[in-house]
Amino acid sequence: MQAWDSGVIGANLNEQIERALSRAIDDLNLQLPEDRKLAKSPDAVLFGKNGQLDSLGLVSFIVEVERKVEEELGVSIILADERALSQQNSPFMSLQSLEKYVAFLIKEDGSSHSK
Repeated sequence: MQAWDSGVIGANLNEQIERALSRAIDDLNLQLPEDRKLAKSPDAVLFGKNGQLDSLGLVSFIVEVERKVEEELGVSIILADERALSQQNSPFMSLQSLEKYVAFLIKEDGSSHSK
């Protein structure tokens, strides 16, 4: 288990992150063909075996998530850094793992996440 994959996310923070991810999915889905659109499900596989996104799609989604997190929570995060890319279990495998990783980064940063 990775450090970012443990603990319970606070309800308010969790809701804000879910909103940011949902908005990022909406924006990305506008660009994707019907058979490649992302589902808004915690178990949706983003990347890797059975993933909906190729490497370029993943990069686009990561940028969109970073932008939506900043808009929704007022916090600037960098998702695709050396730490994320070196994890044994990638935070980009599913929406649920991405949500947990976003929460970890926000909590680790110590930034205020309420607007």
